[in-house]
Amino acid sequence: MILGIDIGGANTKIASSDRKLVELHYLPLWKNSKLPEALRDISKRLRPEKVGVVITGELADCFPDKETGLSYIIDAVNNAFDDAWFLDSSGVFTKEKRRSIAAANWMASALIVGKDFGDCIFVDTGSTTTDIIPIKKGKPLAAVTDFERLRRSELVYSGVMRTNIAALLDTVEVSGVRSHISSELFAITADAYLVLGMISQSEYTCDTPDGAGKTQLDAKRRLTRVVCADLTEITDEEIVSIARQVMERQVTDIAGAINDIARRHGLNKVVACGLGEFLIKKAQDVHGFDILLLSERYGTEISKVFPAYAAARLMEVK
Repeated sequence: MILGIDIGGANTKIASSDRKLVELHYLPLWKNSKLPEALRDISKRLRPEKVGVVITGELADCFPDKETGLSYIIDAVNNAFDDAWFLDSSGVFTKEKRRSIAAANWMASALIVGKDFGDCIFVDTGSTTTDIIPIKKGKPLAAVTDFERLRRSELVYSGVMRTNIAALLDTVEVSGVRSHISSELFAITADAYLVLGMISQSEYTCDTPDGAGKTQLDAKRRLTRVVCADLTEITDEEIVSIARQVMERQVTDIAGAINDIARRHGLNKVVACGLGEFLIKKAQDVHGFDILLLSERYGTEISKVFPAYAAARLMEVK
């Protein structure tokens, strides 16, 4: 087995190069991290021949800087697996601790997408962020750090699970009246998409803001708090409207970034993946670009963990 692992701040995803194995583990690094134990368990269960690893979790705020985060994650991987390699932002596998390993999961995905689909804009919307990577002649043209990618519309810090609604919206319309919202962490995008039926309860894998449940009623209660209300003060229709406005904001933000990339690089085809494929598709409806969903090519589960699968594919031919 050739195994790919994508270690983020919140989720660790794994996939085999033959697509027969896909797993997603919610392992928040900032919260009594169980990453070393989880990786040892994965190694013991699966016994992979080789492992290709991509990392984004070094940015978690439990670490004082990225170097510390990288060291923690790399040590956890090396203590679990006999033959692990780390992909850096230049697309090269290494066993050394290099700063260029940081935030390189998009590089694995972009290299495979470029090989399989040619010139395009690769868009991956996950639980926390959206990568928007221009690809020409099989090579990604994005900046190599998150700091630079944020400045170039190649990274939108918005996802379908963990994004605070207060980070997306300043106001919402409730029954025709424009209302300011609270800036508290009362609800996240997972609550909006659960209410809208865009994700299932089982797909709501992250922690809830209030530590309560993940039912429709729980999500609706959290959404009402965004406008400082209780369920007795607001109707179901108004709650659904708030959720739709959250989705509309994210679609607008992602569509704007895609359009910026398309204009700068002369590209008009999008290849989309991630738990938030539905958001990317809606964003594309704004521009009318051609779009290919990786869930239709490789299956829904691979689409959700595509950087891990891509790392495994790259490791296979290393």
